[in-house]
Amino acid sequence: MEEPRESHVLILPFPAHGHIKPMLCLAKLLAAAGLRVTFLNTHHNHRRILPRSPSSSPSSLLRFESISDGLPDDHPRSLELIEELLLSIKTAMKAHLREFLLSKSAEPPVTCIIADGIMSIGIDVAEELSISAISFRTFSACCLWTNFCIPTLMHEGKLPFSDDDLDKEFHGLPGAEGLLRRRDLPSICRSQIESCSFRYFLDETFAMTRACALILNTFDALEAPMVSHLATIFSNVYTIGPLHALAIQSSVGHFSGRSESVGSLRIEDRSCMMWLDSQASRSVVYVSFGSLVKITVDQLMEFWHGLVNCGRPFLWVLREDAIAGEEEESARSLLSELKLTSERRCVVDWAPQEEVLAHPAVGGFLTHSGWNSTLESIAAGIPMICWPQLGDRQINSWCVSEVWKIGLDMKDTCDRSTVETMVRILTEDNKEEIMRSMTRISGLSSDSVGPDGSSSKNLERLIENIRMIDRTS
Repeated sequence: MEEPRESHVLILPFPAHGHIKPMLCLAKLLAAAGLRVTFLNTHHNHRRILPRSPSSSPSSLLRFESISDGLPDDHPRSLELIEELLLSIKTAMKAHLREFLLSKSAEPPVTCIIADGIMSIGIDVAEELSISAISFRTFSACCLWTNFCIPTLMHEGKLPFSDDDLDKEFHGLPGAEGLLRRRDLPSICRSQIESCSFRYFLDETFAMTRACALILNTFDALEAPMVSHLATIFSNVYTIGPLHALAIQSSVGHFSGRSESVGSLRIEDRSCMMWLDSQASRSVVYVSFGSLVKITVDQLMEFWHGLVNCGRPFLWVLREDAIAGEEEESARSLLSELKLTSERRCVVDWAPQEEVLAHPAVGGFLTHSGWNSTLESIAAGIPMICWPQLGDRQINSWCVSEVWKIGLDMKDTCDRSTVETMVRILTEDNKEEIMRSMTRISGLSSDSVGPDGSSSKNLERLIENIRMIDRTS
């Protein structure tokens, strides 16, 4: 009788910071459970993450490999040139993935591919080679369900919008009735339906249904209605979030003894932690717009004056490449001037965000509403001011303010007066009301990753089902 094959999971993230981080958390959890795991990055990101990842690997069962994304080394891979990256993924990178899986680099043979929800090349190649595929969507269940509803909304004439009034109420999204406005929908709904990016992201959404299961970085108590809708599309749905908290709970992603956060592609400036140590409890506003968003000089100065005028100390993550439309030298000069640390402010290029949010001095988070940041803020119990710019973030911020009531929504505006007002509301005027909601939601998050929590149980179920794939193949 033939021996069952050894479980070997290949994890294929979309080549961006916000996608790599949760998928690497999952890779560490699977390896800690005894599964052999290969984490397959692009060469470009492999070089950035490799020096810091192996030292924090839970075991030798986790291996880091890479393939080309098909773009030249000097390509900026920026948001402005996203369509070039998307095209290269569908063509050159797909061919490199097939070649990798057929090579000795994939020994023992891969038995299951967990592909990012916008990396359907993983499902394509898995089907060609008779390998099981699971889709992992790295943003909210709410946003994913909205994307699945887009064709119906287009058929009903609700998309694209008939005029430019983004404050008009939007009806027809099952599970999101109520205070939803056009501007609260994911940014894809504002796109031209003829555009390459619109077609790519919509096609990728429906390609996910060819996978045998869906993994979501969320927890049941947070998004139960949306998860229920998705369960009508996928026969197996595994809600295993917040993944970073599950990794900490499982001792494969703890703070102590590591130099970088799990999956970080940037060098963290830990001097901000010493600055936080000097601040009063819950006094600091933490500001970060993530790894991709760029802001103009005018927006930068509005945020700056709003934060200064509110009178609260603030810690701001301001990347060197964060300023749009400026000459490199003048942008660098401006950033150098702003990054002069004082008693009331600290500005760094990148920060260990999970540790920052867990610090007792932090009392609020001005965020771009990326899903990782949203979950990290929930896990830490820190209320949010949301300034979303793209992707899933518009609907994330709506959930934060209108559904969960754990923060404020400041989308599509950033004048200094509004910034100052929002900070004061979050930290003073409505502080108790928002904190009551946040304490409840944060407690549910903690319960979900506990030993008997829904996310912990769902992870166990996922691991067992991956092993079942190998026994039945």
